[in-house]
Amino acid sequence: MPPILETRRLDRAFGALRAVADVSLVVERGELRAIIGPNGAGKTTFFHLLSGVVRPTAGQVLLKDEDVSGLSAAARCRRGMSRTFQITSLFPELSVLENVRIAIQAKRGGNTRLLGGRALLARTEAGAREALGFVNLEDRAAVPASTLPHGDQRLLEIAMALAQEPDLLLLDEPTQGLGVEETAATAALVQRISRERRLTILLVEHDMDVVFNVADRISVLHFGRLIAEGSPAEIRRNVEVQQAYLGDMD
Repeated sequence: MPPILETRRLDRAFGALRAVADVSLVVERGELRAIIGPNGAGKTTFFHLLSGVVRPTAGQVLLKDEDVSGLSAAARCRRGMSRTFQITSLFPELSVLENVRIAIQAKRGGNTRLLGGRALLARTEAGAREALGFVNLEDRAAVPASTLPHGDQRLLEIAMALAQEPDLLLLDEPTQGLGVEETAATAALVQRISRERRLTILLVEHDMDVVFNVADRISVLHFGRLIAEGSPAEIRRNVEVQQAYLGDMD
């Protein structure tokens, strides 16, 4: 069986700046992979390339052995890739439940109007409530998304991604802006998603305690280049990684 995700010499230049430079990696099915690196390492651009927000200057993105390099973000979503963003991306004036229902409808055809009669509406609402229950937000289903505290808005984004029933879930700094207790709870949720949903997860994360506690494998970017890959223990011991990044933790 082919890997769920593969990049082949992926490259993205913005003028003279190569934000992602010749990155090749393989993510196996069921893996929880973390992408780390210092500020400016190219992590967010790399996620944009994977999810179709920007197109590569060169190289390929393969999802389940299909070259999706030229496909839109919506098309990649329909093929099994869902993503959260570093900055929450919600419909603030709509209810929590409506946000999740729209995410489901977007996966099914890119149309945010719930067409198809009562049967489709019922299925969509059931899926939305199930996702909200998974992240412990079902009791907030009727409130506007804008009224949720920041930590719950992050959980809502994860629920929206889960409701799309992806094969590959991209989480872009899910603990950003969270307190210590919320960070620990979100890390536990990521592990639970991996274990109970059996999802492949690719995680960009700045909190090294989270990374080393949850990741199966870690890939390290520095100035747009992939400088190391390995288990958490291997990455901790890697001299180049210590010099480029982990030394900042001391």
